[in-house]
Amino acid sequence: MPSKRHPLPAFLVGMVEPVAYEHWLGRKAAAHLKRDRQRGYEGISGTLYRDAIHEAVVASGGHDHYTGEALDWSLLSRYNNDESHAERHGYKAGFALLPTVDHVESARTNSGFRICGWRTNDAKHDLSHAEFVELCLLVVKKAGFTVARTV
Repeated sequence: MPSKRHPLPAFLVGMVEPVAYEHWLGRKAAAHLKRDRQRGYEGISGTLYRDAIHEAVVASGGHDHYTGEALDWSLLSRYNNDESHAERHGYKAGFALLPTVDHVESARTNSGFRICGWRTNDAKHDLSHAEFVELCLLVVKKAGFTVARTV
């Protein structure tokens, strides 16, 4: 049943079923909640995390927060561990633009989230935004590019 609390963002209408979105939202919130409770976070709940992740999805407009790439929302809940094990790297590479939840702005009593592609989230891992940007700059410079700040 579609959620009144988490209505399907307009950019997902016709692409993702509301029930599938709500299921994905619940799974992502539960995974982050479990991890954060193990880390000793206080005052957190599944409802708080579902709301925060939904807000991040809406704010994303369907794009990777860090790269601006359009994410492939049709990949939600399509990853298959057995196929991944059989096909290895090639299989996972096909999920580079699978929307994932990046955990940011963490504190003992709150957590912030950004939506990005799986590939981006893997590369960023536990880096802060500034550390991730610095890593990206090093990679680009090593590849022979010159980088100039435009902002």
